[in-house]
Amino acid sequence: MPKFHYIALDQNGHEVAGDLDAANEAEAINLLRQNQLYPTQVAQEGKGDAAVKKRAAKTTSAKGGKTVKAGANAKVKPKTLMVFTRQLATLIDSGLPLLRGLTVLSRQEPNLVMKSTIATLADNVQTGSTFSETLTQYPRIFNKLYVNMVKAGELGGVLEIVLNRLAEYQEKAQKLKNKIMAAMIYPIVVMFIALAILIFLMLVIVPKFEKIFEEMLGDKNKLPTLTKYVIGFSRWMGDNFIWLALGATVIFIGWRLFAATAGGRRRIDGWKLKLPLFGDVQRKTAISRFTRTLGTLVTSGVPILQALNITRETAGNAIVSESIVKVHDAVKEGESMVAPLEASSVFPPMVISMVDVGEETGQLPEMLLKIADVYEDEVDNSVSALTSMLEPLMIVLLALVVGTIVLALFLPLIEVIKQLSGGTPT
Repeated sequence: MPKFHYIALDQNGHEVAGDLDAANEAEAINLLRQNQLYPTQVAQEGKGDAAVKKRAAKTTSAKGGKTVKAGANAKVKPKTLMVFTRQLATLIDSGLPLLRGLTVLSRQEPNLVMKSTIATLADNVQTGSTFSETLTQYPRIFNKLYVNMVKAGELGGVLEIVLNRLAEYQEKAQKLKNKIMAAMIYPIVVMFIALAILIFLMLVIVPKFEKIFEEMLGDKNKLPTLTKYVIGFSRWMGDNFIWLALGATVIFIGWRLFAATAGGRRRIDGWKLKLPLFGDVQRKTAISRFTRTLGTLVTSGVPILQALNITRETAGNAIVSESIVKVHDAVKEGESMVAPLEASSVFPPMVISMVDVGEETGQLPEMLLKIADVYEDEVDNSVSALTSMLEPLMIVLLALVVGTIVLALFLPLIEVIKQLSGGTPT
């Protein structure tokens, strides 16, 4: 496969240079864009690449010989980080030193941003920095949970175990997220299709039939009541469509601004937990995330108070975060976690009882992970049940919308057919 030399700009506007293998120039450009790089020059090796190579040499020299320099705001997809964590854990568990493992992964990493990040991590470890210290340079890739677990693993001499736990945590979190997305996307897509069909029928089809009815029937009073309502609604939509679009835009922007405030976020998250069909899934997801995160952190050796602070930041729901703050305050005062959990009204009695037993027996981390396993299964079952309920509901809703309009347009056609066949209108 041909080799291409390139010069590109990263997300921070820094110029980077390097080479990659691709079938043609278009594929090379596409690969760079997939890695969030914006090529300025791309040339195949041996075909007019002298200027690119000369400029690339200057770029790499200025950057200390690195092909790509990832900035502090660099970001990668969760799946890329998950694969890196699992591979690093496997290498260290196999007996490779941390530095050698990072070097191996840097050479084989296909993502250019992650490749640069791993190379920088290896350089810093080689100069004497701890692994957890170097991770803090990339806060958008390695969050506080990741950094603190690695730090606990380094202090306890069990880095490979902690990395395995991290990889398992990321895999389960991604799996849970995919399930929730699957449940949420289906009704949104169906509602969007129903709305698009409604707008098309009201603005395009109904006005054409209105003209046909006027030409064939003449007197509008002969139209059935349902047809009059549909035509009237169509005219209203046509006359006010711009205002309706502006209104929808204002509502959307207002909702986003409201959600950006602390009070708005809290109110919206409270609504999410009380939704008729989705509320149960949201609640079980929040419980699973809370127990999985806290259990993983404490099992890895992170102090309970620090673990609660990290869990609060990754809860994903303001109501749950407030509950965790109260739990943190209670634990700080030497009290049990049970009372604030009961007062929150978020956690069901079974969770509270299991936490109580875990505290009494000294097996709280293990109990938290068991709760997470149970509720991940519950989320899976709830999502399956929700999807099976939503499918017929959405189909019925779509059928009602389209069926009503079709019926309204069909009824006057009976009169038209009667006139054409010589019958007497009723």
